[in-house]
Amino acid sequence: MLNLRVLTLVTMILAAAATRLIPPEMRPWNFTAVGAMCLFGGAYFERRWQAFAVPLAALLLSDLVLAATVYGFESLTHVWMSYLLFGLTVLLGMTLRNRVSFGGVTLATIGASLMFFLVSNFHVWIAGHSGYPYTPAGLMACYLAAIPFAQNMLVGNLLFSAILFGGYELLASQWPVLRRAATAPVRAG
Repeated sequence: MLNLRVLTLVTMILAAAATRLIPPEMRPWNFTAVGAMCLFGGAYFERRWQAFAVPLAALLLSDLVLAATVYGFESLTHVWMSYLLFGLTVLLGMTLRNRVSFGGVTLATIGASLMFFLVSNFHVWIAGHSGYPYTPAGLMACYLAAIPFAQNMLVGNLLFSAILFGGYELLASQWPVLRRAATAPVRAG
């Protein structure tokens, strides 16, 4: 049976994933809660498999809805890099476990956004999806063209990290049952 803490985390992550379903004409491109929900899952789920499974399953669910209603299922053929990077974002979120703070969440959010920007656009360039030449100038042109999307992702990640982390901490201050269980000290021998 799911406990209240896990149910709360899953609900918050599904709500965050739903931000992807807001039509692009109603929000800037890449302005979603996906990066924030991956950091959040990594920080708060006690079990590693849940930390990865819940945010990535929410991402997959939103991808399937978008593929069925907007982009077509062929859009799912190039998403593996995004899933890899969001998995790494979950790992980054795990560094926040038991020490969530404003500064830590802010740094992790900026780091995750920067990682996504650098790696995903390098992949787009090297895989030939961008049409830019395989030269340093071509790579720079690819990065420059992606800056508006990266800015939107950063602002979205910062906003939604504040909502998810701050919202959960506020809930946990009112309902202590949502706090992570204290771990017993490890004894030698």
